[in-house]
Amino acid sequence: FVFKLTAAKQQDHFFQAAYLEERDAWVRDIKKAIHCIDGGQRFARKSTRKSIRLPETINLSALYLSMKDPEKGIKELKLEKDKKVFNHCFTGTSVIDWLVSSNSIRNRKEGLMLASSLLSEGYLQPAGDTSKAAAEGLSDTPFLDLSDAYYYFPDSGFFCEGNSSDDDVVLKEEFRGVVVKQGCLLKQ
Repeated sequence: FVFKLTAAKQQDHFFQAAYLEERDAWVRDIKKAIHCIDGGQRFARKSTRKSIRLPETINLSALYLSMKDPEKGIKELKLEKDKKVFNHCFTGTSVIDWLVSSNSIRNRKEGLMLASSLLSEGYLQPAGDTSKAAAEGLSDTPFLDLSDAYYYFPDSGFFCEGNSSDDDVVLKEEFRGVVVKQGCLLKQ
């Protein structure tokens, strides 16, 4: 799950994701940033809180921890769609249902806004073609309140059986050298 990024000064940087989907998501996002900069556009990531106008009283981090609670949180399931099995997943509908039942929101529309913020800030990840297309801007909202839109927690151990990677091509290469700095990727 390693990919290499070569900087303009011919410096190679290697990144290792926890699993295939995470690696592919990082490659996709980095390609978008490079395309934006190469096109002469200024690349700046806007705060989700400002763009979606979340109230300051909402703590996404605390909400995420509540969602992950083994007893009261969202139940991670083994879901199947299009001959693929998604492990440690849940549906968009179950997220909105949980937000309503936990009194975090007043209605489903508010839930879509909050869930979109969780998705944009990296607390939720899309799994499967339907939710990935919405997250990439091919839908009215980045998050879908649908029973066939699958999502997962980034640190859940998610994996998909029978899944082929996106259209992104990640070249296989033998990696050599010394680890200069080791850490983990955090999407913001």
